[in-house]
Amino acid sequence: MKRLGELASALDLDLRGDPDHQVERIASLEDAGPDALTFLADPRQRKHLQASRAGVVIVAPGDAARVPRNGLIAEDPHLAFARAARLLYPVTRRSDIHPLASLDSSASIGEHVAVDALASVGQHVRLEDGVQVGAGAVIGDHVAVGAGTIIYPRAVIMGSARIGARCQIHAGSVIGSEGFGFARDGHRWERVPQVGSVWLGDEVDVGANSTIDRGAIGNTVLEDGVKIDNLVQIGHNVHVGEHTAMAACVGISGSTRVGRYCTIAGAVGIAGHLVIADNVHITGMAQVTKSLTEPGVYSSGTGIEDNRSWRRNVARFHQLNDIARRLRQLERKLGRED
Repeated sequence: MKRLGELASALDLDLRGDPDHQVERIASLEDAGPDALTFLADPRQRKHLQASRAGVVIVAPGDAARVPRNGLIAEDPHLAFARAARLLYPVTRRSDIHPLASLDSSASIGEHVAVDALASVGQHVRLEDGVQVGAGAVIGDHVAVGAGTIIYPRAVIMGSARIGARCQIHAGSVIGSEGFGFARDGHRWERVPQVGSVWLGDEVDVGANSTIDRGAIGNTVLEDGVKIDNLVQIGHNVHVGEHTAMAACVGISGSTRVGRYCTIAGAVGIAGHLVIADNVHITGMAQVTKSLTEPGVYSSGTGIEDNRSWRRNVARFHQLNDIARRLRQLERKLGRED
């Protein structure tokens, strides 16, 4: 619970209304009650503002006069809401080693570290101050984890990975597993040993059940501030620039370099050995088969339509080569007649 005046001071925002109003939770604009804080970022949702029962609404300066009760005024209401939510829902941290946790005697453990039941910490691991390791998580040999990082239950970190400070590694994710490397010998595949590692910068978030493969020779690298959603696959020797974000089910093949400040929407597939420039934004379900060397927004694929139209259009798509050939013949014929 926070007083509205406390929130305004902590967030450095202008306050409209009662500074002593108590805020207990966050909620959507439609569902919020007098004890809740919400926000208005999309002008199309203004119709819900006057009817909202929210105790506090964060709005842009242009909407300050429309606040029915109490308000916080922010240039970016969504960002201010995120920061307010973190104040109302602080991360719970502990400082204890559960008796059912397994820690190798060679591990280096900092101050205020928590390791939950059935977690395993291997040889020569280094856990810096404030690291939290969830139940059943596995920290393999020679892994280093930076201060304040949270490793959620059943996450696995191996391959001598280096994890920066204040990261969040969510449940079921695997960092440092072997990359997909095989050489063909006639009719069989022979595994190529993957001897590189994974390096994550500071404040990297890895979503649940995502995988980041260790490098084949060098390292797979995610720079500071990278955010990846659930069920993302990052192949060996991929390099992702700082503050790039990617949504669920993205797949990046090996040795591709993704620039800084990019956004990659859900289910995008990126082929290997490509270069993606800084400030590239790729829309959902796109297939990236060539390097993107200029900033901008990129898309591929076709939008959904009724099945009958789709089948007809697919049939025409398969006729394009023949149509183009006939068009060239017609152009040559018309050229001769001229």
